[in-house]
Amino acid sequence: MTAAIENEVQASFDFDWEALIRRCMEGALDIEGCPYEASVEVILTDNEGIREINRDTRGIDAPTDVLSFPMAYYESPADFDGLEDQDDVFDPDSGEYMLGSMMISCEKVRSQALEYGHSEMRELAFLVVHSMLHLMGYDHIEENDRILMEERQRDILDQLGISR
Repeated sequence: MTAAIENEVQASFDFDWEALIRRCMEGALDIEGCPYEASVEVILTDNEGIREINRDTRGIDAPTDVLSFPMAYYESPADFDGLEDQDDVFDPDSGEYMLGSMMISCEKVRSQALEYGHSEMRELAFLVVHSMLHLMGYDHIEENDRILMEERQRDILDQLGISR
């Protein structure tokens, strides 16, 4: 797996955040059964940076914790059949499946960790897994989809040994 991680705000945490991001991405791909080597772009930013992208892409002029931008369309979540029929989802040089990109607000990681009463490590792990599921076709707009996505998030974090 290739993870292109850009730290726009020179954020630092008291744990190896880069290793955690990679571990969560690889774990989510393995647990969801992705049959391809994949690449993901991760951008760590602040509330202002994510607010601008949220405004420009979703029309919501407010910061959020994570934004996800999948490259492929899925018939159903984590259904990797048919990806080879889609244009521009495989890197022509490496052959990797270009899963997409995610943007995470480091300020939200810190504030939500405090709000929810767990560590910044757990909050960052949660946001990475949450985004990876979005990149694999999960969503939480409809109630049934929300329940399924929350179950998958819990299962992945449990299997990675990351708890509240």
